[in-house]
Amino acid sequence: MASHSDTLVVFFGATAGANGGKLGSDEREIILLVWQIVDLHEKKVGKLHRCLVKPDTLELTDQSKEETGLSLDEIIKAEPLDKVLQQFQQSVSSEVKCLGRSSYTLCVNSPLIIRQAVHPEASKKNLVLPESFFSFVDLRKEFHKCCPNAGPVRDGVGEGNAFISSGSRRSMKVYEKVLIIMSNKRLFPPWCVCSSKTEPVDSETVIRARGLPWQSSDQDIARFFKGLNIAKGGVALCLNAQGRRNGEALVRFINSEHRDLALERHKHHMGSRYIEVYKATGEEFLKIAGGTSNEVAQFLSKENQVIIRMRGLPFTATPQEVLAFLGPESPVTDGAEGLLFVKYPDGRPTGDAFVLFSCEEYAQNALKKHKQILGKRYIELFRSTAAEVQQVLNRYMSTPLISTLPPSPIMPVPVLATPPFLPASSSTRDCVRLRGLPYTAGIEDILEFMGEHTVDIKPHGVHMVLNQQGRPSGDAFIQMKSPDKAFMVAQKCHKKTMKDRYVEVFQCSTEEMSIVLMGGTLNRSGLSPPPCKLPCNCVFITHENRLDQTEYDGVLCSVTYFCF
Repeated sequence: MASHSDTLVVFFGATAGANGGKLGSDEREIILLVWQIVDLHEKKVGKLHRCLVKPDTLELTDQSKEETGLSLDEIIKAEPLDKVLQQFQQSVSSEVKCLGRSSYTLCVNSPLIIRQAVHPEASKKNLVLPESFFSFVDLRKEFHKCCPNAGPVRDGVGEGNAFISSGSRRSMKVYEKVLIIMSNKRLFPPWCVCSSKTEPVDSETVIRARGLPWQSSDQDIARFFKGLNIAKGGVALCLNAQGRRNGEALVRFINSEHRDLALERHKHHMGSRYIEVYKATGEEFLKIAGGTSNEVAQFLSKENQVIIRMRGLPFTATPQEVLAFLGPESPVTDGAEGLLFVKYPDGRPTGDAFVLFSCEEYAQNALKKHKQILGKRYIELFRSTAAEVQQVLNRYMSTPLISTLPPSPIMPVPVLATPPFLPASSSTRDCVRLRGLPYTAGIEDILEFMGEHTVDIKPHGVHMVLNQQGRPSGDAFIQMKSPDKAFMVAQKCHKKTMKDRYVEVFQCSTEEMSIVLMGGTLNRSGLSPPPCKLPCNCVFITHENRLDQTEYDGVLCSVTYFCF
């Protein structure tokens, strides 16, 4: 609803790095805040406040020095952001009270200072912003609506100061026109509901975030994009072939303007990790977030619920046992009806379940049970989203990880026989074996681990080995373009670290790789052939099932999973 306050607070700022149209794109901290009150009723302007802000990193770019006229010596003597924000709130409240008013409207000459600087920095520093920073008017945009024949206003810092001071004195009637047509642009958090596959999604509003910590939730993603408006149901976490989060998410914003601002956060940091942000399509978003499952729709029909995912449940676990495990301090919404067990098409349990809680406190209590024991198994608990519920249900119901077809007749096979999707056996040592991988490692982690050698991987040449439960075994095989390339990888990458674990890298032949992938072993004592009754011991899940086929940094990768 439009605000009709006749008191405006015109607000401006600058950072220690890029300013103008690129303000906030380089994660540099705020070093200057400027504001001034405009009284439309009395047609007067208040005092121009100009406060320097001391950043945590005491460094100014040459561009910032030139545009702001500030030096490092001046910045060192300033107050930190939290103190300056308190000063802003106290100063504005006092002036507004002196005018006999109870409210005001925040105006900016560009939304970048609010969306790309104030909100992200406050979020990283855990600062609580005044309520006024959650709604504002883009004065420049409204100015051009009122005065379409006016020339463009430049983005420089000096022009911003002039826009605040002289502009407010010169153009009181323009402010009045702006006030009549303006509407608050509220910063909404993401809503955790499913999108429908029949609902069109504009490709100009979607991005793909890559490199997220595996435990990231939709709230973490919203925090990363703080200051931008994510559409309702606009966060979809991507899963890998094992149903685990793969460090990627598709995010849908309310319009292309916010999407474009999100792209400016490419390689901004979430904790110690930088996040890559790319354009994506509406089709990609719906593929992950969309769904038409009635079971999921019914489960998610209750609004304002916090969703927790449980993994590793005993296959015999009952709703009553799960409720008892969670305990009275974390009551589940509607008891057993707030539980959703994930099953294969034949009704067998997968060990996964989703749980609804009515408030954050109950969900936090449940998360404290992470890795506690139920029966004889420890249970993992994570935050989840409605999109992840739909994605996990779709994955297990459409392409189960372990085949549910009737067992094939037992047929002996030769030791060196290989299924058609394996490369032909050869003694050429053009492969490498990775041993000791973190169990959470995915294809993107392997490619990052191999670094510059990634370009030398053969198409569809990544083979990951799963254990009997369909979980990663810590082993993988990579086919290289030549023995020399394989040798170089083994030399350069052996005992390099991946996620705090060192990984062993050995050069091997296609023949050795094939034997291991068929159930044999490869160790210092040499090769041990696989069991002859292959169909009973090995289930092959190939790239033909399209479980994990994608392009990373220009390299076509198709992963073949082998379960033993």
